[in-house]
Amino acid sequence: MDTISFARGVPAPECLPVEELADCAKAAIEEAGAAALLYGHTLGYQPLREWIGERHDVDPARVVVTNGSLQAFHFVLSSSVGQGRVLVERPTYDRPRKILRDFAEIPVDDDGLDVDELERVLADGPEPAFLYTIPTFQNPSGVTLSEPRRRRLAELAAAGLRILEDDPYGLVRYEGEPLPSLFELEGGRNVIYSSSFSKTIAPGLRVGYAIVPEALAEELEDEVASTYISPALVAEATVLEFLRRGRLEPNLERVRGLLKARRDAMLEALERELGARARWSRPEGGYFLWLELPEGTDAADLLHRAVEAGVTFVPGADFGGPPNSVRLAFSFAAPEEIDEGVSRLAGLLVPAPV
Repeated sequence: MDTISFARGVPAPECLPVEELADCAKAAIEEAGAAALLYGHTLGYQPLREWIGERHDVDPARVVVTNGSLQAFHFVLSSSVGQGRVLVERPTYDRPRKILRDFAEIPVDDDGLDVDELERVLADGPEPAFLYTIPTFQNPSGVTLSEPRRRRLAELAAAGLRILEDDPYGLVRYEGEPLPSLFELEGGRNVIYSSSFSKTIAPGLRVGYAIVPEALAEELEDEVASTYISPALVAEATVLEFLRRGRLEPNLERVRGLLKARRDAMLEALERELGARARWSRPEGGYFLWLELPEGTDAADLLHRAVEAGVTFVPGADFGGPPNSVRLAFSFAAPEEIDEGVSRLAGLLVPAPV
């Protein structure tokens, strides 16, 4: 029996533009030559920094190209900005939870971060180093911060709250209207914006970036240089070639279609198999949804039995969620596999009383 994975937030192989990237890599090396093959600027391949700067209407000196967006989190945490307690969402991406030593949690509901609770925490506690938030198609919940809450959060940033906005999924929207980023609303003074080409082109390229205040970019140069001397310029030059050719939007359209079909298959299977027995989020984009199983269900125990039944997921407790919660990634499995995988999961739950 083949195992169906709802565990990792990775794109299905058919989402990857393999042939186009192979041609872009060849062209990047041939055209950039030594600029891509020798040591380069510590903060990233300069032409790519310029492209990102133009896209976000900022000076390229503020752009730090990283080995995925998680590395941007590491760099911000190691800087003067990262000294002290960090505020995070509950639930939130498990990697920052494992990295951080001192953090406080702010709950998330169907409209995203609870800004009322955030304001209470800010009023009662010491000034935080920064707030780490994933406002759009959040990992792990799939929920999106509503526009009114975004505007309130931007106002808090304008008043002095430092925010690290992690936005790897924002472009992977397949229904609904795009919302302004916190960075856009606040003007990028106290909001650091990070994103990645992992979810929009390919994760194996390991190209992410952060837009930081220029003074912080200068501060990070020594930290970056001591981490890897020079970034992976061939990968960054390949991404730039892909972007220059105008391939990003067509690729996004294709990926959105593939992921929407998977999201729809999971929603339909959950409705059929679990109905009123469970509750789940209904994301308009991204890679994940959040499942709350019947009260008393231990997702960690369920996982052991699920592995034996040929299906995997990540217990919500890994992200700070309650014991009966689960993160389901629908990005990798095919629609028919999703249908079968949800059926296997439902079969492991205690039937609801008649």
